[in-house]
Amino acid sequence: MDINKLTEEIINGRRLTRADKPEFLLDADLDELTAAADRLREHFCGNSANLCSIINGRSGRCPENCKFCAQSAHNCTGVEEYGFLDTDKILAECRHNEERGVHRFSIVTAGRTVSGADFEKALDAYRTLSRECKIDLCASHGLLTEEQMRQLKAAGVSRYHANIETSRRNFPNICTTHTFEDKLECIRRAKAAGLEVCSGGIIGMGESREDRLDMALELSEAGVRSVPINALIPVKGTPLEDLERITEADILRTVAIFRFILPEADIRLAAGRDLMANCGERAFRSGANSAITGDMLTTSGNSIADDIKMLHSIGLDTGRCSQ
Repeated sequence: MDINKLTEEIINGRRLTRADKPEFLLDADLDELTAAADRLREHFCGNSANLCSIINGRSGRCPENCKFCAQSAHNCTGVEEYGFLDTDKILAECRHNEERGVHRFSIVTAGRTVSGADFEKALDAYRTLSRECKIDLCASHGLLTEEQMRQLKAAGVSRYHANIETSRRNFPNICTTHTFEDKLECIRRAKAAGLEVCSGGIIGMGESREDRLDMALELSEAGVRSVPINALIPVKGTPLEDLERITEADILRTVAIFRFILPEADIRLAAGRDLMANCGERAFRSGANSAITGDMLTTSGNSIADDIKMLHSIGLDTGRCSQ
C-alpha cells in the first residue's frame, strides 16, 4: 500500500474500515507512516494543541479487577485511599489548571460507578466549577446510567470519559468484573444524553499489535472524537508489574495508526509519556495533537509549563480555545 496515496485519499474523504484490512499499517515503514500521520494531523486539526487535566476525586477500594490499575481492591499497591473530595478542594485545583492555560478539567473517581451521596457531591462540584470557572468540564465516573449522564450535562459537563482499554478480544485478559460491551454501552448512554465522548485505552499490557489496531477501529465505529492513548507504567502490586515496558517506536506507530483510523479525532497522549524522549515530542510529530497534562491518577505526569513550552517549540499553538 502506498502510504502517501492513502494519505491523500483520507484527506479527500476516504475512511478506513475493517473491510479495508488495514493491517498493512502494522508493517509500514515507521518514518513514512509517522510523517504521513503528521500531515493528517495538520490537515484535520491544524496546528492547535489542546490540554486537559484531571483530579483524582475518589481514590482506591475499587471493586473491579482491572489488572493494570493501582486503585483496584484486588491489587496490593499501597495506593492512597480516600472518599469523594470536598468541592472547595476540587475548585482550587480547577482554577490552578485554568490559570495555567489548560483547556479541559475532569474529576475522575475510582469504582464501578458513582451513586447516592457521592453522586450528589459530584453534581455539586460540577455546578460550582461551571459557575466559577470558564474551563470546559469532563467527567469520568464509570458505568453511569443515562439519567445520571443527563444530570451531569445539566450541571455543566460537556464530555464523558470511558476508556474501552484494549481490544474486544483482549479485554477478558485485562478485566473480568465488567465486559467490553459494558464499556460500549456506557459510550452509547453518554452520547444519548447529549455528551461528547472521550475514550481510548492502554497499550503495553501484553496485547498484540493487531489488538491495538482493533481498538482504534472500535473507537472509530463508536464515533469517538477524543482518544487518549496511555502507555502502561507497570505498577508494583498489580498482575502486570513485571511486564517489559513498551518501546517508543511501538508508541509512535500506535499513535500514527490511530490518526489514520480516526483522522478527525483529538489523539491525546496520556500516561507513559516518560517512556519517550522529551515528553513525547516525536509523538506530536506522528499524529498526536492533544495531551493530558499535570499529574495522572497514580503516576506522575508532565508539568503544564513544560508541556506548553515543548508544544510551542515544535510549532503547536496552545492558545485558549474550546476543544
